[in-house]
Amino acid sequence: MNIDEMLREAMAVEGAVGVSLVDYDSGMTLGAQGGNALLDLETAGAGNTEVVRAKLRTIAALQLDDAIEDILITLSKQYHIIRPLAEDKGARMFLYLVLDRSRANLALARLHLRRVEQALIV
Repeated sequence: MNIDEMLREAMAVEGAVGVSLVDYDSGMTLGAQGGNALLDLETAGAGNTEVVRAKLRTIAALQLDDAIEDILITLSKQYHIIRPLAEDKGARMFLYLVLDRSRANLALARLHLRRVEQALIV
């Protein structure tokens, strides 16, 4: 599955508002689908790059032998899921999925996003 297919598949999650693939070294959005006037996926991707970097620094400082599976940010009307790609994908990237909280099933969305990640070919 290529990046465009992966983004389309991620948008198939019930309640999906927008999705992007972001390089967390540069903060650059490599692809996006969805979004709206209230959700600028490029700005959100750049901002969430700082979230991922901060968590990675914390894991290193604590000398944890572990990796981030995903980061969940819960807002009153939305869920934001940040899922760093597995290191075997060869790049420092994360998937960023925004869900409408009133229409989404968080557990199913996380499972779906994991499957999408596993099928991605970079």
